[in-house]
Amino acid sequence: MPVIPVFLTYLAIFVAKIAHVSLGTIRIIYLTRGNSIQAAVIGFFEVIIYLVALSMVITNLDQWTNVLVYGLGFAAGNLVGSRIEEMIAVGYVHTHIVTLQNCGTLEQAMRDEGYGVTSMPCYGKEGAHSSLQVLLKRKELPSFLKLVEKHDPKAMISIFDTRKIMGGYFSRMKAK
Repeated sequence: MPVIPVFLTYLAIFVAKIAHVSLGTIRIIYLTRGNSIQAAVIGFFEVIIYLVALSMVITNLDQWTNVLVYGLGFAAGNLVGSRIEEMIAVGYVHTHIVTLQNCGTLEQAMRDEGYGVTSMPCYGKEGAHSSLQVLLKRKELPSFLKLVEKHDPKAMISIFDTRKIMGGYFSRMKAK
């Protein structure tokens, strides 16, 4: 069996572990969003990469540096996986905005941009406000937040992951 130079062994373990953990992060996201087929395909490749990386460490347990590189790859894989997840932004979010100023203009601006807005009066420590509920694709979230910031920089915003949407204005928009 050919001998792999030590540096290439480290590199292979590190890269394989990054790939394994990144794929695991993405697989879990797909599972929680109800995309089980995509999750299964990703899981297939994830476990193969895991076994390759682990076998490189287990067969050379006398090399403590392999274990260290494996751990570093795991940590880096978490960072890379979360970054990839932010870029692909799978799924939908539910936003709840409590306006503090310019309620009418913010609500109208959201509608002008095509968002379905549910508006309710609400009351807090500083008096009357509006509570705005909006469902949107996660990929749209950065531009949506800029829109809110532009019209009401002091608005209170809560963002929740949404697993499934049935009916309503949003469902009609998705169908177009």
